[in-house]
Amino acid sequence: MSFSVAVAGASGYAGGELLRLLAAHPNFDIRTVTAHSNAGQPLASVQPHLRSLAHLTLTDTTPENLAGHDVVFLALPHGKSGEVTAQLPADTLVVDCGADHRLTSEKDWATFYGGDYFGAWQYGVPELMLTTANGPIKQRDNLLGATRIAAPGCNASTVALSLVPGVLAGVIETTDIVSVLAVGPSGAGKALKTNLLASEILGSANPYAVGGTHRHIPEIAQSLRTAGADDVSISFTPVLVPMSRGILATSTARLKPGITTDAVRAAWQDAYGSETFVQLLPAGEFPRTADVIGANTMLMGLAVDEAAGRVVVVTAVDNLAKGTAGAAIQSANIALGLEEATGLPLNGVAP
Repeated sequence: MSFSVAVAGASGYAGGELLRLLAAHPNFDIRTVTAHSNAGQPLASVQPHLRSLAHLTLTDTTPENLAGHDVVFLALPHGKSGEVTAQLPADTLVVDCGADHRLTSEKDWATFYGGDYFGAWQYGVPELMLTTANGPIKQRDNLLGATRIAAPGCNASTVALSLVPGVLAGVIETTDIVSVLAVGPSGAGKALKTNLLASEILGSANPYAVGGTHRHIPEIAQSLRTAGADDVSISFTPVLVPMSRGILATSTARLKPGITTDAVRAAWQDAYGSETFVQLLPAGEFPRTADVIGANTMLMGLAVDEAAGRVVVVTAVDNLAKGTAGAAIQSANIALGLEEATGLPLNGVAP
């Protein structure tokens, strides 16, 4: 079965990654690509690496241009998706890679983003574990047949997936979480910004959004609460490093009294032992960002710092692939009843 696809924001990094992955998908037919300032240009002029899609031309991002497709992927700046999605047909599968539909709390949206609140959609992280009245499930169960999906923030899903197994198993405290991330600048988008120039980044590591101001914090807390955390307190610090892609997140949480190393490892193994794209490495091994570049794969290393009484989770992910576009396509596969891994690479690119 073939589904017609439109991609809005196709000239940006997230849009380009969506197209790269969609181009290899056997069930998706890319018919329309849209942009704002680049409308009217050949797609190949702004995404020259997408040779198989060189026949496409960017059009204006309007509801009229996006309507009439089976699936619409949005890779637009924050605050722009909601303006478009309200005008798309209800039976069209719409997957938003922006933040407009991620948060269930209007108060959190007002605090961290501001502007109009457009409501929450199904969260596009299939492996995320949830606590329900009928017992634990994974978010993929909620994606079956969905027509509105909010792809995650790359940092948010990385930290949440790192810690949710400990929450669900009841082995960690959630009021003393610390996450420090090394991130590539592509996560900030393609717009020209002085602090993202090569001369500012090369040879340097630069913290940003320090002191609890990063917009992904409420998204992380939301995921931990849905896994069963009553109260969440997280210190979250991202650091820009000179790599175009990738996130290496080191997250730590205090262990509850009497929890053994074996119990900790069992919690993460139970959560991800059968997953394709989220993989726990053997004891004593830790991931590198180089091992996940270009892949829809998240690798995780786990240790217990007995002296500090804390679990340490080190997670590597490609922010544009599994962190954004890959998660969007994986979720779309589930919603449409396709095999979940269709069109998504498990293997990275090396060197």
